[in-house]
Amino acid sequence: MNELDLYASLKKYFGFTQFKGLQEDVIRSILSDKNTFVIMPTGGGKSLCYQLPALMKEGTAIVVSPLIALMKNQVDALRSLSSEEGIAHVLNSSLNKTEVKKVKSDIVSGVTKLLYVAPESLTKEENVDFLNSVTISFVAIDEAHCISEWGHDFRPEYRNLRKIIQRIGDQIPIIGLTATATPKVQEDILKNLGIQDANTFKASFNRPNLYYEIRPKTKNVDTDITRFVKQNEGKSGIIYCLSRKRVEELAQTLQVNGVKAVPYHAGLDAKTRVKHQDMFLMEDADVVVATIAFGMGIDKPDVRFVVHNDIPKSIESYYQETGRAGRDGGEGHCLAFYSYKDIEKLEKFMSGKPVAEQEIGHALLQEVVAFAETSISRRKFILHYFGEEFDNETGEGGDMDDNMRHPKKKYEATDEAVTILKVIKDTNQQYKSKEVVNVLVGNVNALIKSHRTDTQPFFGVGSSQEPTYWMALLRQLLVAGYLRKDIETYGVIKLTEGGLNFLNAPSSFMMTEDHSYKEANDDTIVVNQKGSANAADQNLFALLKAERKKVADKLSLPPFVIFQDPSLEDMSLKYPISLEELSNVHGVGEGKAKKYGTSFVALIKQYVEEHDITRPDDFVVKSTGTNSALKLYIIQSVDRKLPLSDIADAKGLEMPEFIKEMEAIVYSGTKLNIDYWIDEVLDEDQQEEIHEYFLEAETDRIDEAMEEFDGDYDDEELRLYRIKFISQVAN
Repeated sequence: MNELDLYASLKKYFGFTQFKGLQEDVIRSILSDKNTFVIMPTGGGKSLCYQLPALMKEGTAIVVSPLIALMKNQVDALRSLSSEEGIAHVLNSSLNKTEVKKVKSDIVSGVTKLLYVAPESLTKEENVDFLNSVTISFVAIDEAHCISEWGHDFRPEYRNLRKIIQRIGDQIPIIGLTATATPKVQEDILKNLGIQDANTFKASFNRPNLYYEIRPKTKNVDTDITRFVKQNEGKSGIIYCLSRKRVEELAQTLQVNGVKAVPYHAGLDAKTRVKHQDMFLMEDADVVVATIAFGMGIDKPDVRFVVHNDIPKSIESYYQETGRAGRDGGEGHCLAFYSYKDIEKLEKFMSGKPVAEQEIGHALLQEVVAFAETSISRRKFILHYFGEEFDNETGEGGDMDDNMRHPKKKYEATDEAVTILKVIKDTNQQYKSKEVVNVLVGNVNALIKSHRTDTQPFFGVGSSQEPTYWMALLRQLLVAGYLRKDIETYGVIKLTEGGLNFLNAPSSFMMTEDHSYKEANDDTIVVNQKGSANAADQNLFALLKAERKKVADKLSLPPFVIFQDPSLEDMSLKYPISLEELSNVHGVGEGKAKKYGTSFVALIKQYVEEHDITRPDDFVVKSTGTNSALKLYIIQSVDRKLPLSDIADAKGLEMPEFIKEMEAIVYSGTKLNIDYWIDEVLDEDQQEEIHEYFLEAETDRIDEAMEEFDGDYDDEELRLYRIKFISQVAN
């Protein structure tokens, strides 16, 4: 094959005049019948690497792919290149007998150049026998990381591919392709496919057009995501969630807020999944809210943002999923919401698995924690994870992440770096990160005790610093190349040659503090578009408190009856300047806005004008209506004087949860007359005593009320009476 043929074929089939990156070298290797291993990030043009040689070579190429969605997408694209419908086919369980017959006929007659199969379809005896009888040009295994249990998407059926390929034909070249693979995963793939002799091509994992950002995940995550999507109106985006339930909820929230969003997960029937995928590809929907089942092989070049509602289970998953943004080289914003509670949840899911699998899972999760909490360059962190060096000063896209745009202070930490390296050396390099930190701060556990490490003079040498400080420094020493994690032993920390040299002749080492997400459940924390956390406007909050006191005094009511503190805090974040906007503030509602809101919105409007404040997009997130249905049921049931315990049982709520729902109703300005229930629980004198207390109290906090009454009333009685009080006095 000469140079002319290769470029003529590229132009003929794909309309391109130039190859991208390593494509040409890979294609030449495949055309020479060599086993070939390709590690190329999403958007690097992996598919063309096997599609072009398949179209040029004699026979049919088998492409093993894990997802029907991926196969369908690529088959459609290939059919658009040729007048022959049969140029590409899928062979899987969704075909009927007539369709299978047509596929086999096209292969025998030489029309079909690419046959897409799931690994399960390859194991079927009749398929193996058939493929053994025809000319196979090569076998390409896409998403090859599925072979490795260290890969983020391990599939046991991928392990048998080598044996099946040998049964189809002895000398068939094997092509392994993956968009993400650490050195350990690469080794697994080559070994399992028996292609250690393969020509290996590894492209840079740097995607300079992608902007990486992590924000704290708060109770307001729906609002944060909806606001972000609205700020990117009309752009294509994918939002990943870990559970199907969350996918449905978030898709509904976006829909009621005017976003063209569709859900996608394995629980939907195949027809709906295909429909939603096509809507996204055809731009009838802007946003897909999906589990990780969506996106592998989805060739949509203009995805402008990828949001992770839940932090992924591994850096590989994160890298591959974010890699679906900006494949055309245009902007790609990768935003993930992080809370350590999500990590704990993922760890619980692992508890039933075999010990080795748990060890792998925990090791991968700790890398995700390190990535989220680090304050160094996120790009540098990712590329280091994949075994690639990156210099922020000279590397392309060096400032494209939140940590680089909003850097944290750096501190001189040379002595502390030496301390860590010495402790790792003196403990014979046998501990993982957590244990190294335990040794430094002097925490004893069974493992440390069994090695008698707690008796050593260096035990507790770093007790003057917090564990989080040492963990941050250790992570930065890893990225700096002074330490490495031994993946075979699930992350035991070892010194590198650079680390030993540093120990012998220390030079200056500067560290930055990790992010802390401890405040992630605070209602008053929001995040602006650039990613920095903003608390409520304290000056406005003070003015609103003064206004509340004025209104309360005028009406002879306690201030909390007018608006609670969280409502004032929300006003100090959202700057509502009309009664309609005020009614959407946390804990207000339409009734309360009309009754008390006029002076508050006038004050806020004046404040906004005087201080030239840009309000957050004049934006309010509507609820999906699921809670509205529950509220309506509660109001109607209370009107009918049904026992509160029966109402709670009917909706599967425990009493504390049910009381919380009633509180939300009355604090939003709707009356709930629960006298019929209160009269059963408290006599007239008791009711009068509690009423007097709330009338004079500075706050409606139940813990303070319980302290005042010194155990005369329990939590439930006081909360129920408070509902009666707010209904009567405030609404």
